[in-house]
Amino acid sequence: MAGHSAFKNIMHKKGRADAARAKTFSKLGREITVAAKMGIPDPAMNPRLRLAVQAARAENMPKDNIERAIKKAAGGDADNYEEIRYEGYGPGGVAVIAEALTDNRNRTGGAVRAVFTKYGGNLGATGSVSHMFSHIGEITFPAGAGTADAVLEAAIEAGADDVVSDADGHVIATTFENLGSVAATLEEVLGAPTSVKSVWKPSLTTQLDEEKATSIMKMIAALEDDDDVQSVYANFEVSDEVLKKLTAA
Repeated sequence: MAGHSAFKNIMHKKGRADAARAKTFSKLGREITVAAKMGIPDPAMNPRLRLAVQAARAENMPKDNIERAIKKAAGGDADNYEEIRYEGYGPGGVAVIAEALTDNRNRTGGAVRAVFTKYGGNLGATGSVSHMFSHIGEITFPAGAGTADAVLEAAIEAGADDVVSDADGHVIATTFENLGSVAATLEEVLGAPTSVKSVWKPSLTTQLDEEKATSIMKMIAALEDDDDVQSVYANFEVSDEVLKKLTAA
């Protein structure tokens, strides 16, 4: 099983969902404001803003919050944020990518470096590990959105590249460039998605034992807890046996 997906499931089961949701709303709001400020503050005319709004809606972010984030950019009082991608290695030689939106490069860089150091990792230069990942779009739907065959057919019609369906739901992959249009088309057929986002999908993975998996999970949690870090990706996997132990811990 892919380690980062397993990690997400474990953390939610441990009761962090409410706190995580508040932080998620804050980060989604920042992305909406940045997208609106960089282009026209209208989702219909601004692809990046449209994608940010789709992602926010998928997380059930209140409509008022979304509109407020857009208006903040339109009002000209939004901070100037810089997009930075940090790359390096964590425990067990796991490749890690952390994407950030920051108004203070020194603050964020220092905080990210401190997390890597604390957990025995090494922060490298941009591009040092991203060659082991593919930057793609990912859209997820609940299992009730349709049968595997129905979702596959809808995904093909929408121009998606791949679909994985199981008891937990449907995960649809597409190119990063087509993410917004594919998500919009699928929503018309399947209803509201669970999530709409760009992701770094590992093409090479590292198998970890329980000890190293626990360490990298703590490192990812520490990175995601930083207000400036928007998302974190890692290329580790754990066996079903290790996953059971981590879930029960």
